[in-house]
Amino acid sequence: MTDTPTPAARAADLRARLEDANQRYHVLDEPDITDAEYDRLMRELEALEAAHPELADPASPTRRVGAAPSRAFDEVRHAIPMLSLGNAFADEEVADFVARIEERLDLRAPVFSVEPKFDGLAISLRYEDGVFVRGATRGDGATGEDVTVNLRVVRAVPLRLRGEGVPRVLEVRGEVYMPRAAFEAYNARAREHGGKVLANPRNGAAGSLRQLDPAVTASRPLAFYAYALGVVEGGDLPATHSATLVRLRDWGFPVSPLVSTARGVEGCLDYYRSIGAQRDALPFDIDGVVYKLDDLAGQRELGFVGRTPRWAIAHKFPAQEQTTRLVAIDINIGRTGAATPIARLEPVQVGGVVVTNATLHNADQIARLDVRVGDTVIVRRAGDVIPEVVRVVDEARVADAPVWQMPANCPICSSELVREEGEVVWRCSGELVCPAQRKEAVIHFASRRAMDIEGLGGRLIEDLCDLGFVASVADLYKLTVEDFVEMRRQADARDGTTPETVKAGKVATKWAENLVEAIEASRAATLERFLFALGIEHVGESTAKALATWFGSLERVRRMPWPLLTLVPDIGGEVAHSIGHFFEQDGNQAVIDGLLARGVRIGDEHGVSAKFAAALEVAGALAAIGIPKLTAKRAEQLAAAFAADAIADAPEHQLVTAGLPADTAAAFVAWRAEPAHARLLDDTLGALAALRADLDASGAAVASLPLDGKTFVLTGTLASLTRDAAKARLEALGAKVAGSVSKKTSVVVAGTEAGSKLDKAQELGVEIWDEDRLVALFAEHA
Repeated sequence: MTDTPTPAARAADLRARLEDANQRYHVLDEPDITDAEYDRLMRELEALEAAHPELADPASPTRRVGAAPSRAFDEVRHAIPMLSLGNAFADEEVADFVARIEERLDLRAPVFSVEPKFDGLAISLRYEDGVFVRGATRGDGATGEDVTVNLRVVRAVPLRLRGEGVPRVLEVRGEVYMPRAAFEAYNARAREHGGKVLANPRNGAAGSLRQLDPAVTASRPLAFYAYALGVVEGGDLPATHSATLVRLRDWGFPVSPLVSTARGVEGCLDYYRSIGAQRDALPFDIDGVVYKLDDLAGQRELGFVGRTPRWAIAHKFPAQEQTTRLVAIDINIGRTGAATPIARLEPVQVGGVVVTNATLHNADQIARLDVRVGDTVIVRRAGDVIPEVVRVVDEARVADAPVWQMPANCPICSSELVREEGEVVWRCSGELVCPAQRKEAVIHFASRRAMDIEGLGGRLIEDLCDLGFVASVADLYKLTVEDFVEMRRQADARDGTTPETVKAGKVATKWAENLVEAIEASRAATLERFLFALGIEHVGESTAKALATWFGSLERVRRMPWPLLTLVPDIGGEVAHSIGHFFEQDGNQAVIDGLLARGVRIGDEHGVSAKFAAALEVAGALAAIGIPKLTAKRAEQLAAAFAADAIADAPEHQLVTAGLPADTAAAFVAWRAEPAHARLLDDTLGALAALRADLDASGAAVASLPLDGKTFVLTGTLASLTRDAAKARLEALGAKVAGSVSKKTSVVVAGTEAGSKLDKAQELGVEIWDEDRLVALFAEHA
């Protein structure tokens, strides 16, 4: 039997395990446990220290989180100043630097320790008896800020040193930085949630360490590299700078793997060119390289001139941030319809490249930066990342510069630009007619699960669009064998390739004949395939199936006001708005007319479903519109008190007399006063009345859904789809999905770990399905 360890022993074991994990992750780049396991060990240690306060240790990994916010930062005077380096911008300046060292020390081709010049925040870390006790910023070189509490939450900063021979007092200097990928991911999340984005990785690192609340610092993706020493008391150190960095790594400090040594001028310049070639692919920002005489005794002999060491110099790369003037803001429409604001700039060289355009990301980012045409702006370029505007020079702003607004219409096709609630991206709603989206629309339209035009792949579609043979999906149905052959001839001529369509002096046309036959075969379509093929945002196969089943005809779907679409169980407000916007665009309607005119036929149209017919009530339509304060109960009162055609004009006092609360009546009248709202109300109630009249006049039988009258209950975990998805699919087929089992239950679907509902079903003799049978049902009606 194993003895249970004491709390002190368990705490020591957990700290050692966590410190080893940090060492492997941040220093060795050889993680041996998952993030989840690390978090589990950390939570156990936190709980143990909370239960036993006597185990408190300032170097515990738990001290990286949970400290109280600071009111300000104390000053720290550096015992050895953190001096700045001289800069070299040309090879000749490096040669002069090396020549001066050679002359003063009377040697040839000295060895230098060479390393990247990190673009972050310089800091100093003080350790006493191997334990981290204080951290400070560089400040003005003589005095910095005490940011100890924030540095404790940076996981790459060791709280307790490892190994042998650690000096009694050790001051290590280095750079806190923000990796590029982590910076981009942080900003992407901030933009998605409407938060504040960071200007660039360097400012992000500096700002993160100066947060008064260390919890904010802990939330930022910070890293650290050590590159120098400050005060050292006790202990022996190597004789060279490069060997010292190896020793620091042994003690637990991250040291860049790009650190190396080089001999003489040519060795230094070779390193500069090598790092410059890798610069764009590095995971962090650098703005040059640093050459340091490797021999520490030689460093001491050379000393300083003013505030700059004679034994080190920074060889800078071309700047990656520059100032220029913004001359216009244009809108770029991507292949999915996303509308991205683009800054048109006066040409400026940034990082060795002439930049004339830069991304502004989205309208919210423009508002946050308050960018206006004519502004002087800071433009940043990092590697292959698209240049971006990061800041406005406020003091240079032209007086009365107008605030920028997102245009109402697509600059390519003039369709409406729309943004759904909660989204940051605006999109062009002219999916079928917009040239910017043409290729993507045609590729989707022809795909196997849509119109299934066999053999018409992405490469062919790109050539058809690029060479002007197809301007919309409707143009596919006018293509001839001769068109395909001519398209291939032009594509081969453009690409400078030997035409594959010519064999033995004859033009090979069989491939083109097969394509024309496949297009002809696709003219006969089902309604759900056709609706899915249109590429309406948020309309997948399941939603297309629901639309086809509930409404029965293309004409009803394309003329249906969006509030009535929400009567279908798996279509919510966001999807209904998207469908409504699509069919409101004249260009999209024209393309559909073109498809029908060129022989596309819907072969399975039928009457509306029985459930939709039953849901055609005024109260439900009013509630679906989302009128402020008009709840379902108030909508019923309004529908009971007025004829449908009188609701749009009913005076406020009559609404109150009919029983609506005064604030509800006032909100309704104010909402109705907006012309767009009045049109929506009229269109919805008018379409409702027309549908009901058609049903009454025709007496036609309406289509029933395959699961009408059936009640399903879901229990346990489903492996292939979520419970919500399964519920939506069942409801789209007409079933009611209940939360409990009773004698009225038709089927219980039991996933893994099914509980009491399964027992109840067995007790009552209710039919029980497994997940495979449910999936088979969905496949049958897909």
